[in-house]
Amino acid sequence: MRVAVYWAPRLDDALHRLGSQWLGRDAETGAALQQPELPGLDIAEITAEARGYGLHGTLKPPFRLATDWHAFRADAMALAARTRPFAMPPLVLAEHHGFLALLEGTKSPELQALCDTCVEALDRHRATPTPEEIARRRPERATERQREHIHRWGYPYVFDEWWFHVTLSRRLTEAERAVVQPVLAAHLGNLAAQARRVTELCLFTQGAPGAPFLIAERLPLLG
Repeated sequence: MRVAVYWAPRLDDALHRLGSQWLGRDAETGAALQQPELPGLDIAEITAEARGYGLHGTLKPPFRLATDWHAFRADAMALAARTRPFAMPPLVLAEHHGFLALLEGTKSPELQALCDTCVEALDRHRATPTPEEIARRRPERATERQREHIHRWGYPYVFDEWWFHVTLSRRLTEAERAVVQPVLAAHLGNLAAQARRVTELCLFTQGAPGAPFLIAERLPLLG
C-alpha cells in the first residue's frame, strides 16, 4: 500500500463534482463518472494517469509506509490539529510543463508552509525508495537540487522546487491543447477562481501497485 497527503476540494465545493467528472472518477467514493465529450479526442486516454491519482494537489507525495497506517494517521491528525485553516488563492487553469492544471493565481505562503510541514513532519513514516522507484523519478533529467531532494525526501519537487497544481490531463501537443483547454474551461466555468479555504488534509491510499488512489480520510484543520 502507498499513502499520500493531498489537498482535495471539499465535498460541498462544486469543484469536487466537476473536476471528478472531468477525470472520470470520484476519489471519495471510487465511482466511475461519465466524462464530457472532446471533439476528435479520447478524453479517457487524455485523463488516464490523472484519473488514477484522483482530483488533488500534492502536499506529501505518495510513499510506501515504513511504519503502519495507525502511526501515520496519528501523526497526520496531530499535524492537522495544530494547523489553522486559511484562504486559498484563486486558482487558474493553465498549461504547466505540457499538462493542463489548476495553479495558484498568486503564491500562497500558507500553502507552501503546509506542504513543507507535511513533507518533513511525516517523513519518518516513509519507506526508503527502491532503486526502481528512484529510477521512475528520472534523476538523470533532474537538476542537482532536485536530485538532492530525491536522495533525501524521495521526490524531486518539494520545498523550493514545489508548486501547487491540480493535474487535469497528460502532456498535450499544442494542437491537442487547442481542443482540450476551451472544453475544460467551459466545463469548470468560474469555479477555479472562486474563493475557498483550506480546511482539511486528505489522506489518500493506493491498495496495490497500479490501483487507483482513494480518499481514506479527511482530517479537519483545527489550529
